[in-house]
Amino acid sequence: MNKPLRRISIFCGLLVLALMIRTNWIQYVQAEELSTRKENRRVQIAQYAQERGNIIVAGNPITGSTTTDGSDYKYKRTYVDGPMWAPVTGYASQAFGSTQLESLEDGILTGNDDRLFFDRTIGMFTGEKKQGGNVVTTLNAAAQKAAYDRLKTTKGAVAAINPETGAILALVSTPSYDPSSFAGNSKNDEKAWVELKDSEDKKLVNRALRETYPPGSTFKVVTAAAALEHGVVTDIDAATDTPEPYMLPGTRTPMVNHSKGCEKASLNEAMRISCNSVFANLGDKVKRDNMVKTAEKFGFNNEKIDTPVRAFASVYDKTMSRDGNAQSSIGQFNTAATPLQMAMVAAAVANDGKLMKPYMVAERTAPNLDTIDRHTPEEMSRPMSAENAQKVQAMMVNVVENGTGGKAKINGVTVGGKTGTAQHGEKNSKRPYAWFISYAKTDKGSPVAVAVVIEDSGAEREDISGGGLAAPVARAVMEAVLKSQG
Repeated sequence: MNKPLRRISIFCGLLVLALMIRTNWIQYVQAEELSTRKENRRVQIAQYAQERGNIIVAGNPITGSTTTDGSDYKYKRTYVDGPMWAPVTGYASQAFGSTQLESLEDGILTGNDDRLFFDRTIGMFTGEKKQGGNVVTTLNAAAQKAAYDRLKTTKGAVAAINPETGAILALVSTPSYDPSSFAGNSKNDEKAWVELKDSEDKKLVNRALRETYPPGSTFKVVTAAAALEHGVVTDIDAATDTPEPYMLPGTRTPMVNHSKGCEKASLNEAMRISCNSVFANLGDKVKRDNMVKTAEKFGFNNEKIDTPVRAFASVYDKTMSRDGNAQSSIGQFNTAATPLQMAMVAAAVANDGKLMKPYMVAERTAPNLDTIDRHTPEEMSRPMSAENAQKVQAMMVNVVENGTGGKAKINGVTVGGKTGTAQHGEKNSKRPYAWFISYAKTDKGSPVAVAVVIEDSGAEREDISGGGLAAPVARAVMEAVLKSQG
């Protein structure tokens, strides 16, 4: 071979080698980066090229798919009772992406998950269309409807849990939105999205998981558990040394009570009539670091509570002053909690001190309905001993039977609860939040624990209370669960 031909051959060989290196670099090194780029529409087109699998509640799909006219996306998502289930499903939109279960379970729902590789391979030989799998939830349809129907005209949230397993039974946030209204990529979808995104009511926010509020007097359940666990109180009916007025430690500021009879009140009586002074005094005696330990066992300060949708971390301040700890012990100051967190508090009490990890997905199934995986309930922590949990149960039952939680009573069922009316705004200038946490028990155990927060009901300020507004909602949810279980 002469010299010029040899040079050309070497040059062509180098070009082929460079092409091979570049191709492999794109296919293996840059593959994920390129496939997730916003400019790459082929991924989304493929995502909506076939019907998505469904999200299932009590054996029935709460999602669906329909063909899209005039678009390179063949299918778009539809929802059954979209506003009621939006806090569970999230949304899947051709134009605006996806959230919550629609996002986290996208691999299963589109059929692209590695666990569905065998189904895809078989389909290649049989000629069957690619299909998505299904996500089976733990939700109780009757409980979800009961909560949504009662919150529909208010701003608030409900979280309900099975204390014995951690299964989430209801997850409601209002005001809500219909994910179907912007599931496509038309101008109408864009208009609906812009209106929702700019809404002052924050309809796209899942208040049950992703909004924190001062829990007010519902937090006194945590303080009671801390006082018992750290030996500050042993007899819940014994008088405490709480003076009237009680001055916040290191200050000349009195702790205001909204009930009479709080001076030296026992823990049981203080829970029944919700004495701020007694619980501030007990929180101070327990001390901040021990209060933090107990709160964290209930789930506070945990940034990784995944349901699988991640909940915002509820907060009990680790660095506050002594008087701040006293105020936080009644659920004010820097204390903040999601409705899910307060449902977890009630659930741990009902389950004799054992807190189960909350979860919303019971199992995932292949297109042919074969089970891919099934969730196993998992213990999260032990905030208190069984003996102390039963003491807190007795106090919460007393609140419902003889105190401020009377509107949560259910005939023939043991109900424990705690009301809360949390201050809101500088110097309590805005409408307070109405809270109620509770659980129901029968001779078969405790099937449900509930937390309700009403952020704005439109009621007059003096009519806003946890016992008056939130307790009836909790009762309706508990009754729905009990009825569904026969």
